[in-house]
Amino acid sequence: MRFSSSLSRSLALALLAVSVAGLSGCKWFKKGAKGDYALSPETRPLEVPPDLNLPSTSGAMQIPSAGGQAAAPSASSSATAAPASGGFNVAGSRDEVFAKVGDALGGIEGVNIASRAQLLGTYDVAYEGSNFLVRVVGVEAGAYVSAVDPRGLPATGEAPTKLMAALKAKLGG
Repeated sequence: MRFSSSLSRSLALALLAVSVAGLSGCKWFKKGAKGDYALSPETRPLEVPPDLNLPSTSGAMQIPSAGGQAAAPSASSSATAAPASGGFNVAGSRDEVFAKVGDALGGIEGVNIASRAQLLGTYDVAYEGSNFLVRVVGVEAGAYVSAVDPRGLPATGEAPTKLMAALKAKLGG
């Protein structure tokens, strides 16, 4: 009796070991299921990067102009951007015109320049109770000088319009 009990235990352990090895993914029991990574680089399928097979969406987020008027040119706008109403063109490079605008603003009574940012081409001014920016943007014909509100839209109040007229007279734009 003792012999059959130990033999059945040995067979049960051997059967258990073989079944665990077979079910655990042992390499001996697998058939040659290799992925593309095991192939040589010349025989692998061609992978196309996702950005090369998608349609162009570069113009998808452009905001149309409101009311038929062109939007004010931004600091990063192209040289062919249409100017907004209330501004004027001045001959010369953007940096030259920026310096001229600073001198002209200093000569207009009641203008207080809070700050100037030459890289952005803007003067933060206070004039007759209104705060707005005077912006100088390089365009094809030289530089475009305009007044913009804090949202970046053309400043259309009485004070910005009056200051733009005074600047235009001083700069000959």
